[in-house]
Amino acid sequence: MVKIRKKNKVLYYICGFSAPYLPKSNAEKRISQLLKTMSAEDMKDVEFRLNYYNKLNAEKKFNSEFRIKDLKHPISPKSYYFDTYEYARFFDESLKLNFVFGDVNIILPLPAITKSRPISGENQNNVILNLDKVRHFFELHDTNNFDTKTGKMIGRNAVKQSHREQFFEQYFDHPLCDLGQINTTGGGKPEWIKPKISIAEHLDYKYILSLEGNDVATNLKWIMASNSIAVAPKMKMESWYMEGLLQPGVHYIQINDDYGNLEAQLQYYQDHPKEATEIIQSAKAYRKQFDNPQKEDLISLLVLQKYLKMANH
Repeated sequence: MVKIRKKNKVLYYICGFSAPYLPKSNAEKRISQLLKTMSAEDMKDVEFRLNYYNKLNAEKKFNSEFRIKDLKHPISPKSYYFDTYEYARFFDESLKLNFVFGDVNIILPLPAITKSRPISGENQNNVILNLDKVRHFFELHDTNNFDTKTGKMIGRNAVKQSHREQFFEQYFDHPLCDLGQINTTGGGKPEWIKPKISIAEHLDYKYILSLEGNDVATNLKWIMASNSIAVAPKMKMESWYMEGLLQPGVHYIQINDDYGNLEAQLQYYQDHPKEATEIIQSAKAYRKQFDNPQKEDLISLLVLQKYLKMANH
């Protein structure tokens, strides 16, 4: 059985549009309140993640044409504005900040709040917040045993980028794969098109394809909360989920960038189920670290506080 609990999107949008009118305390007071709920072990994690998401240092100086008050007038994609303003509203609305919303897969020329960044390179200008989280983070409980699942890899993808097309060219008809293209325009081939399936239907399979799209792979987080295993090349993009910390053979099954060893990797874990279940347990433990609401709020506020101090020197 699979149980999924997602945020109600109507309620989410109502809360987002209402946020500018809600009562609030100042950032220092809210941070102080949250700090009191943290253990010493929690604080080690808070400090690490703060400096992972926000790598800026005191020597970095920049200006911005935007201010916090500009977040009160969202344009598409609205969820990015809502998720930033959820925490920015605790600070003086006249403070300057840059933000670059949407799928970001480049290193930004100036420091800015954003959802994602390349893992490699001098990526400190991309200051990460948990944006579009209503889509990326939700609760999932999978009670289906790995051993009882179908021993194939399922993949239902929008095939719009060249690397996804390459994968489908190589493996669409492969007996170890059940692949389907869910977009009808914008790329791919008509013969690859199949209907969308639910997350629960994905979880009937032992292995689930997790290919990055424009930035990170959206499905990676829910796969890692399940009793199935993500199959992916080495991550090139990261977000609030800190994909750059994921280890092949520990948190997911890694395939080569040219996808050539997919069959060998799937067969290996079919033959070594104990190692497969160890990956599942490690993946679940990694995913669980994002489930403490107070800790997530505190880290978000601290990331913004550090950024705003740099932007408003």
